[in-house]
Amino acid sequence: MSEAFRYRFPIRVRYAEVDPQSVVFNSRYLEYADIAVTEYWRAMGCRPGTSDTPECHVGTATVRYVKPIRLDELIETRTRIERFGTASMTWSVELHGEGEGDDLRAAIELVYVGVDLATGRSQPLPEAFKAQVRGFQGE
Repeated sequence: MSEAFRYRFPIRVRYAEVDPQSVVFNSRYLEYADIAVTEYWRAMGCRPGTSDTPECHVGTATVRYVKPIRLDELIETRTRIERFGTASMTWSVELHGEGEGDDLRAAIELVYVGVDLATGRSQPLPEAFKAQVRGFQGE
């Protein structure tokens, strides 16, 4: 699955992110995914928090833990949008150990739902945004 990820971004594990055994706290994996999504949008030319990106809320977040991530490791995030619904997009974020191998540490799936902030109701994602993503991912 990892060969399908065209966007990658490194994160260094900091002291505040680990437990007494020097292993990353489980909640931090979702923080790493959030950083990966933000950097993905930035690389795509969108500025998070502006009209460049659709307003979304997280509907579902799933983390599959594979191997521990430890203090001071350099982790490579691999990020892509797997699919679009009418008002949703499913992100796949993988966390890998440093290097070219396939040292998968965690696989994260996030379902973002387009939302109208004034009403709190879901709304369709713009077709122009979907096309921009497909172009960025080389589809």
